[in-house]
Amino acid sequence: MNAAAHIRRAGPEDVATCARIVSAWAAETPWLPQSYSEPELEEMIRAAMPEREIYLIGEPAVGYLSLNPATHHIGALYVGHQGEGLGRALMDRAKQGRDRLRLNTHEPNTEAQRFYAREGFTVVGRIENGTDGLPELVMEWRR
Repeated sequence: MNAAAHIRRAGPEDVATCARIVSAWAAETPWLPQSYSEPELEEMIRAAMPEREIYLIGEPAVGYLSLNPATHHIGALYVGHQGEGLGRALMDRAKQGRDRLRLNTHEPNTEAQRFYAREGFTVVGRIENGTDGLPELVMEWRR
């Protein structure tokens, strides 16, 4: 599949899809506390949408990336089918026209850390208690 051909900007009508993608990932992740219901996730995504660039990939959507363009911070990157280049295609879209990006990743999520390292991100900090109580690594990419 040519993943890049299936990337599109999300709108308010896509909030439930984004929440479903996050909820499905969380349900399959044993180390992650189940902190938010799907309706709570929808409300969080809806509230963040005006200040974010949110991109969906796939038809139907199987992944999304949320980026705050003012701070260059990626707040979310979730894909349902790993190993197919979907995360890389979304990350390439986020890098377009930017010289730096920053993100936080759960410390137990070593698979994501390997992916981010392959994408050129390096660890620049650590947060002991992230938003869901787990330690997080702060990672940064510079062109």
